[in-house]
Amino acid sequence: MISCTLAEVVAEMEAMYDPAWAEPWDAVGLVCGDPDQPVRKVLFAVDPVAAVVDEALDWGADLVVTHHPLYLRGTTSVAGTTFKGRVVHRLIRGGVALHTAHTNADVADPGVSDALARAVGLTSELRPLQPSADDPRRGLGRVGTLPAPVPLREFAVRAAAGLPRTAGPPRVAGDLERMVRTVAVCGGSGDSLLGTARAAGADVFLTADLRHHPASEHMEAADGPALIDAAHWATEWPWLADAARRLTSAMENKGITVEARVSDTVTDAWTATTTDLDPRAFEGWG
Repeated sequence: MISCTLAEVVAEMEAMYDPAWAEPWDAVGLVCGDPDQPVRKVLFAVDPVAAVVDEALDWGADLVVTHHPLYLRGTTSVAGTTFKGRVVHRLIRGGVALHTAHTNADVADPGVSDALARAVGLTSELRPLQPSADDPRRGLGRVGTLPAPVPLREFAVRAAAGLPRTAGPPRVAGDLERMVRTVAVCGGSGDSLLGTARAAGADVFLTADLRHHPASEHMEAADGPALIDAAHWATEWPWLADAARRLTSAMENKGITVEARVSDTVTDAWTATTTDLDPRAFEGWG
């Protein structure tokens, strides 16, 4: 088996998810790690948090690839007195590198929203919801069609089944009997694309982090798509398997074997609902 270095793996990741595609405010690329260190095991996860570091160290990973950056804004310290500093210290002590592919993976072809679209049942050719100015094949979100129209209630149930479970299930806005065929999706926070989903002629828009006022105003318009609001982590998690598969395939083409693993540790910020804690929580409401 031919061994490879961290620098070689990072080069392959950046060939798939070019850092130049990232938003100006984003922080992508190698966070820590020696470019000359050997890489045999790569763990893919959404968030660079303590539970993921635990998993990486337990498994003996040489590299963790996360979607979300550890440091999105500038910092002057990686002291172990903060949780981010502790992540850096533990990774370095364990010989584990950290690499991030964030908004560059969001707009890639294929990227985060392609994986989300497939997870919720879109089988037709996908197109970007908001194409990139420099390459219309890339861009934010995806639009596709279902094999056959189904009521919103059925699509919502199918979509929820295709996503990993989190404490709170997806929320739905719209007529549950409305027929759905054209679907728009966006992994992560997508309420900036509400108008774009309407213009695309979508029957339903599935994304995460929908805020009250934009969603309320959107639903007041008669011609807009229904909405499905899922957990942020859940809408981005399907991409991990795609990224892992593409990396291992690219390395195999060079005669290099790299073992990849997708973390199923749920790192969504919300860990329970009040009905989980006590089914009587909503008695008397309404």
